[in-house]
Amino acid sequence: MSVYQQIVRTYFFVVTWMSISMAVIMFNKWILAYYGFPYPLALTMWHMFFCSSVAFVLVRVLKVVKSIGMSSKDYQRRVVPIGLLYAASLWLSNSAYLYLSVSFIQMTKALMPGLVYMIGCIMGTEVFTPKVTFNMVVIAIGVAIAAYGELNFVMIGVVEQLSSLLFEATRLMLVQVLINSQGLGMNPIQSLYYVSPACFVCLSIPFMALEFPLISERIESGSLIVSPYIMLGNAFAAFALNLAVFLLVGKTSALTMNIAGVLKDWILIWMSASVFAAPVSTLNLVGYFLAFLAVCYYNNHKLQQMKSREKANAKDEEEGGKKEDN
Repeated sequence: MSVYQQIVRTYFFVVTWMSISMAVIMFNKWILAYYGFPYPLALTMWHMFFCSSVAFVLVRVLKVVKSIGMSSKDYQRRVVPIGLLYAASLWLSNSAYLYLSVSFIQMTKALMPGLVYMIGCIMGTEVFTPKVTFNMVVIAIGVAIAAYGELNFVMIGVVEQLSSLLFEATRLMLVQVLINSQGLGMNPIQSLYYVSPACFVCLSIPFMALEFPLISERIESGSLIVSPYIMLGNAFAAFALNLAVFLLVGKTSALTMNIAGVLKDWILIWMSASVFAAPVSTLNLVGYFLAFLAVCYYNNHKLQQMKSREKANAKDEEEGGKKEDN
């Protein structure tokens, strides 16, 4: 493959992932806050049901993707905790759309590297260093400034969004500890096949207590009118996003996804202000820009660590080859 073809392919996967990701975020915001369906639990359960069904067909019926043959004991021990955290993260993140603007939610996501680092230090997957910790403090200060300048600051929405990020960071660490470290790496279809049903069951418990009575009352009164085409399109977009992530990381790299994610966040901030008329203050932008610079510095730090490890591994392999020759 020529250099030109590689560049075109990389940009194609980047644009595809960014487009689908932004479409899902804006679509969810519109359904929950403007369409007349303010039920984040029901919407998240619908996504999980759709993803579980499609993954089941692909794995069990069409056999496009193979299952990894996990026992019921391993499923309960490794997948169910991840599904529980995933359910909480999705529920709370969708709930935050009822109170906060898309732009401010994207700004708070700058805290994710710090939360992952903190949880990683607790679980022993990350090494505590003063330099990285200071970097995370700068990110937190930037997000705090952005929050202080938020014109539509709603405390319950902020608590839900921050809780969602905390659950997601914990989930990522558990995936690393319970799945990847055991050699059970999964592609997105396999992940949906195993995790989505557990997530659906975990969501059904609070759904029956919180949203089912409200939805039933509106159905009986005839005030709840939802187009099946809109809901089907929303679920398909959520499923397509998982495939786009797999293609982007598999065909390029995780670093490319991180860089594209930074650009996507800025575009979403602009789109939120344009489409939903969400006000963005100067203090918002100043705080997020500070957090953005700190996140870029942290990503560069991780990249240098990765290169150092690759050089060390290459050197060890070279020295091992020389010993074998001797």
